[in-house]
Amino acid sequence: MMVYSWRYSCFTLKGGANLLDLIVARALIILVLAISAFFLRPFQIAAPLAALSGLTLGVLIVLFEMRLERVSLTRLIGAACGSILGIIGAFVMSLVISKAAPDPFIEVALLLFMAYVGLIVGAKKGDMLNLAALGGIFGGEKSSKKTFKILDTSVIIDGRIADIAETGFLDGVLVIPQFVLRELQLVADSADSMKRNRGRRGLDILQRIQKMAHLNVQIVEDDFPQVREVDMKLIELAKVYDCKVFTNDFNLNKVAQLHGVEVLNINELANSLKPIVLPGETMRVFVLKEGKEYNQGVAYLDDGTMVVVDNAKKMISKTIDISVTSVLQTTAGKMIFGKYDERAHAAAAGNERHDRPSRPSDPRPITNLPVEKTTIES
Repeated sequence: MMVYSWRYSCFTLKGGANLLDLIVARALIILVLAISAFFLRPFQIAAPLAALSGLTLGVLIVLFEMRLERVSLTRLIGAACGSILGIIGAFVMSLVISKAAPDPFIEVALLLFMAYVGLIVGAKKGDMLNLAALGGIFGGEKSSKKTFKILDTSVIIDGRIADIAETGFLDGVLVIPQFVLRELQLVADSADSMKRNRGRRGLDILQRIQKMAHLNVQIVEDDFPQVREVDMKLIELAKVYDCKVFTNDFNLNKVAQLHGVEVLNINELANSLKPIVLPGETMRVFVLKEGKEYNQGVAYLDDGTMVVVDNAKKMISKTIDISVTSVLQTTAGKMIFGKYDERAHAAAAGNERHDRPSRPSDPRPITNLPVEKTTIES
């Protein structure tokens, strides 16, 4: 457990190098503001109180910056335009009010009110902007978010995500939330050996994905303390970043669709890649075991598709040719039903024997021999 906890810590630090730089920069901003306020003493206040004020101001600035990171570009542009229009409107109104009732407090209150209203309304209406029509750096903002894909715990433990990534079919950025890593660590440190092996396998899969040069793997610190379930946290994170969720969980798939979040399900991908067969086609299978119904045999294709064969109970552990009768698509996968024709198989085998040429060593009947005459001498 200690070894995997150490590996988990190293993995987190390595993947979050940019996050560490950002934390250092934020800490420097807060420290510089506190030291500057201590020596400059704004408003002629005491040095300790000035340092505390600078420290508080720095924390507020960092919190405001962290909040702005979650806002889309369209909302930022809308908020900026709305606040500017609000300030212009407040300035025009203050010119009129100053002649009727010259009071500086009214002018300041009007300025704050109009700027705030313009900021809020512009931010809410900013989503209606179509930045893609402008092209350039604005055209790529909406599509860049769509390239983000959030990995669920189930898809990491499953492991097939690494095989898909190696083929080059995945592009964009793979996002791994911190709460998903925390859940993986809890599974890896579980007392149950089966859960522990699954958690360790998930950590190994993440390290394997991180070493792929063509993939960009990012670890995000965003969390939602008011939400307890990891599935709902994934949905909320997908809404914030306007991206897709990679999962194998059937329930998460349905809930995410209800919330309007796009989902990439590996099980659906695997089912769509299975070979397509039509009724009447002939296929060769290896009968592995007996079926549930009378005189049935069960075979499996290379991709795991189950094939139920009628009249094949006697052909267990043999490779036979069957005729497909129907194909059933279920939520668990695809099932193929076929029929084994014993008479057609026997006829085909007989034709092969009749068409076989005779070998020189085959015995031939003895015919046309002269009749030997014998005489009895008296």
